[in-house]
Amino acid sequence: MTVPVFEEYEPAADCGCPGCARHRRTDAERPVRHGGHPAAHGARRALVLVTAAGMALSCGAGQAAAYGARDARADNTVADPQPDTPQGPAGPLYDGGGSEPPPAPDTASRTTTRAEIIKRAQAWVTAKVPYDMAAYWRDGYRQDCSGFVSMAWGLGTNEWTGSLARFGTKIARADLEPGDILLFHNPADPAVGSHVTVFGGWIGGTRSHYRAYELTRPRARKATTPMAYWSNSSKYVAYRYKGLVSGAGGSGAATAFPGAAAFGPGTDNAYVTRLGELLIAQGGGRFYRVGAGPRWSDADRRATRAFQLAQGWRGGDADGLPGPDTWNLLVTGTGHAIPAASGGAGAYPGRGYFQPGRVGSHVERLGVRLVEKGYGAHYATGPGPRWTEADRRNVEAFQRAQGWSGSAADGYPGPETWRRLFA
Repeated sequence: MTVPVFEEYEPAADCGCPGCARHRRTDAERPVRHGGHPAAHGARRALVLVTAAGMALSCGAGQAAAYGARDARADNTVADPQPDTPQGPAGPLYDGGGSEPPPAPDTASRTTTRAEIIKRAQAWVTAKVPYDMAAYWRDGYRQDCSGFVSMAWGLGTNEWTGSLARFGTKIARADLEPGDILLFHNPADPAVGSHVTVFGGWIGGTRSHYRAYELTRPRARKATTPMAYWSNSSKYVAYRYKGLVSGAGGSGAATAFPGAAAFGPGTDNAYVTRLGELLIAQGGGRFYRVGAGPRWSDADRRATRAFQLAQGWRGGDADGLPGPDTWNLLVTGTGHAIPAASGGAGAYPGRGYFQPGRVGSHVERLGVRLVEKGYGAHYATGPGPRWTEADRRNVEAFQRAQGWSGSAADGYPGPETWRRLFA
């Protein structure tokens, strides 16, 4: 059925489905100027405009619920009641108070560095910012995928997938570097949700997977992701922020190699901070407990050595002390990223963690490892903390690859599956 250009929709006051209940609750709490339901302020109807070139209705690939286009079952329940609102439009930051925030400065004059982009993205991942298209985080950015990129790029405004491209320059995927984005905007079919991720570095030398920073259900995450995404992969376009500059972006360090004397035990300067930021952007965050700092530490040495080993260097070339070549690869973002830790899964947690409906970090860790091993084909949007049929099918594929069959390949990980997967 063809979706009309304009459709008026007013949710029934007594409808108890999750979508309508959430819609009434959310709009009653938000001011009209930020998209709140006018009924909370004296009006009685909400007019939703759905155009053929309209904004994406979801930040998760394959999500299709919206006011103007709903897939209702025969029993009048909504097939996918969340999200029940379109992705927010371009607009100013929201301060959560009773007044509008001051106008954003001219975006063209806002500059940033790759390290700062990754640092901001990681901050939301660390804070586990929940996905909610109707909410704003404490820094004023909308909690959906485009709000996440607006925040990471430091735009000063909340953009959406239909407007982010004008802040970037289109580049080839082969030229992707940390801080660039991969964007899929689909104005022709609003039922297929657009999405955008921040590129965090390649995983391994084949460039088939990368580290994606993104905001998707249930919260902000950093995950190993196939190039370019789990679905609609061929339609993602790479962009580089127009305001990107080289240098430390406030640390005082320059892009030229400062010399070996700037690094090593006892050193304390801005170049050490810059080194740590660049290493974190290349996947070395696990070596740092509190982030990069000016005083040289064992974390800097171990992260530097991990980066050098990722380039295939050995012996004295991977001593954990940056030289001109190490520094140049880090500053330009042209080196191989530090691979994710292959171990660290710990002892087998028990079969009870991997059952329908169970949620936990063991499930997500298992899914990430399956993707790293090449057994993530059944994921639609990537591994998550909730056990799903996709997890079971991927585990089954791994088990069959070990030569197992029958009950030994039922898709539920046991101690031996766990040991081999994380070996």
